[in-house]
Amino acid sequence: MGLAAGSMEKSQRSTEGSLEELEALLETAGGTAVATVLQIKDKPDSHTFIGSGKVLEIKEIIKNEDCGLAVFDNELSPSQMRALSEELEVRVIDRSGLILDIFAQRAQTAEGKLQVELAQYKYLLPRLTGMWGHLVRQTAAGGASPIGTRGPGETQLETDRRHIRRKITKLESELEAVRKIRGVQRRQRERNAVPVVCLVGYTNAGKSTLLNKLTGADIPAVGRLFDTLDTTTRRLQVAGVGEVLFSDTVGFIRKLPHHLVKAFKATLEELSFADILIHVVDASNPEWMEQAAVVDSLITELGAQQTPRLEVFNKSDLYTGEILPHGENIVRVSAKTGAGADELMLKITDILSSGTKRATLHIPYDKAGIIEALYHDGEVQSAEYMDEYIEVRAALPKRVFARWKEFES
Repeated sequence: MGLAAGSMEKSQRSTEGSLEELEALLETAGGTAVATVLQIKDKPDSHTFIGSGKVLEIKEIIKNEDCGLAVFDNELSPSQMRALSEELEVRVIDRSGLILDIFAQRAQTAEGKLQVELAQYKYLLPRLTGMWGHLVRQTAAGGASPIGTRGPGETQLETDRRHIRRKITKLESELEAVRKIRGVQRRQRERNAVPVVCLVGYTNAGKSTLLNKLTGADIPAVGRLFDTLDTTTRRLQVAGVGEVLFSDTVGFIRKLPHHLVKAFKATLEELSFADILIHVVDASNPEWMEQAAVVDSLITELGAQQTPRLEVFNKSDLYTGEILPHGENIVRVSAKTGAGADELMLKITDILSSGTKRATLHIPYDKAGIIEALYHDGEVQSAEYMDEYIEVRAALPKRVFARWKEFES
């Protein structure tokens, strides 16, 4: 169910497309949609969000179809969710709650589970009010409170709020520790001069399939929304560049809960330290422009808008428009068939090698171990063993060359 109200921001209104996406999300979570309802009105109803008439219509559908869950495309306030649950007599969740449920099911790593738990607690905290309506509240003056509950103390609601706030603080602390570990790993990569290429894009755009095609990896790619939640990284030797890390990130989606973006920052902050972003766009989707705008917005929010970027139009063989986008930083591919993959790798190589220096180094025999590092971090064209040194001709990233500049002939 969704609402398109004139008073709502355009990005928050439901559309036929967003409801189709909601249906796909429900399937990912293990449910099946039996009916879809789009309500159009001037403004949301403060009590039931969609209005009493539409509530009765939906209640009839629920009764006829024997449904046990009502899912709303828009974010509901705690009071609206409670009112709808009472009126419809089934469990009610909104888009944010559904996404969190999927994340809770699919997170695999310890870090991913931490991130999901933090997001769930942040989602739950403002919705505690009303969950304890069956309890008698204490009042400062006593009032009608039962014997033994007057005076100082805490209600169950206050106790739960304090408990959840403590959990949030603890989880944020643990995630901060994860960020520090990632920072150490990132600095190590920088010292080793290993470039990083991050694949980003709307959920189900084909990032995992493309990563498999580029690196020969075997990451499961089954065409479900949010199939990849934890960042997956693969290594690849790239001619003229050396070893490169390719990372597949969690897919973005419209109306992504803001606290979820924050919770996943420990994973997504890698974007702002990448050498290249590969923005994978599903060219077969009629709403690809709206989806690309969502990704652009989140990239900006994560501080990665200055990172060199390639726009990769995947599933281009299924494009239904008249003119497929083209340009210097645009590549058309089919990750499934491999079409366009070679052109994409050439563009990646061009960007990464633009900071490359060709040099001749004279390496003393007592420092011959350096040559292994040169093979690892760059491209060695030749190595000749002279009387007093080893002459190495190589194409090296400038940051690698800076480490061995003293040996330049």
